[in-house]
Amino acid sequence: MSELNGIICVYKPVGFTSFDVIAKMRGILKMKKLGHAGTLDPMAEGVLPVFAGCATKACDMLPDHDKVYRAGFRLGVTTDTQDSSGTVISENDTPVYKDGLISAAECFRGDIMQLPPMYSAVSVNGKRLYELARQGKTVEREPRPITVYSLDIKEYDEQTRSGVMEISCSKGTYIRTLINDIGDKLGCGGIMTSLVRTAACGFTLDDCVTIEQLQQTADGDRDFGKYLLPVEAVFDYLPKVRLCEAQERMYRNGIRLDVSRLDIDDTASERYAVFGSSGGFIGTAVIMRDEDLLKVEKNFL
Repeated sequence: MSELNGIICVYKPVGFTSFDVIAKMRGILKMKKLGHAGTLDPMAEGVLPVFAGCATKACDMLPDHDKVYRAGFRLGVTTDTQDSSGTVISENDTPVYKDGLISAAECFRGDIMQLPPMYSAVSVNGKRLYELARQGKTVEREPRPITVYSLDIKEYDEQTRSGVMEISCSKGTYIRTLINDIGDKLGCGGIMTSLVRTAACGFTLDDCVTIEQLQQTADGDRDFGKYLLPVEAVFDYLPKVRLCEAQERMYRNGIRLDVSRLDIDDTASERYAVFGSSGGFIGTAVIMRDEDLLKVEKNFL
């Protein structure tokens, strides 16, 4: 079987780290060149795009505005990890009604600052915060800018003070911290009880394949191509440039192209998805406005 090039959208199960998924897939696919987009905690499950072969070049180029989560939560309790896996710090009986919860949640929509939790992979002075947290240490952290595009309470039981919310947010958002902060706003605390990522990088749960399905394919016909999604799918939001054979040769060799001679969708854009003379995706490019030239950003050949 030739080396795979593209994206396999995997459903990450609870209990696996994102790296566990990559390690498992390296064994299943018999290839090392794999990467993933958007780390998920072991407690989380759902959409994990895995990039294979040349597609790994796209891992650091992805838009960060389309991650969507469905999170279970419980109010009236706090833990050291801000989720149900941690040690309970406090509990209280403060009643929280749905109208009050919705009002508090509204304060966390839009551009906000969020303090990274101690149990996170953020580094401070060369140390991962979770390493320090496991030693019982708490250190000063700087709040980070995030964007919450939408936050909707989907279910809520006033008796148990538990429910489900759906969040669309930017890269780097900690959902458990968001729930913790909403709980603080309500004066009762709150923890995350479950987390499912339902969308990332333009892919949804419908695009996902399970590790079990991949293993069955490995034990059978090894036709992994049926799960493979084209890397250009993550660049659908970019306007297109189509090159003739001569232009494609120049692009492949890193030569800048005269914009006025190109078959281009929108000359007002800064970035483009580039397609070769045969119609296939070959990379991305940026326009140098001062010279009116198209420059290779990333060659996927």
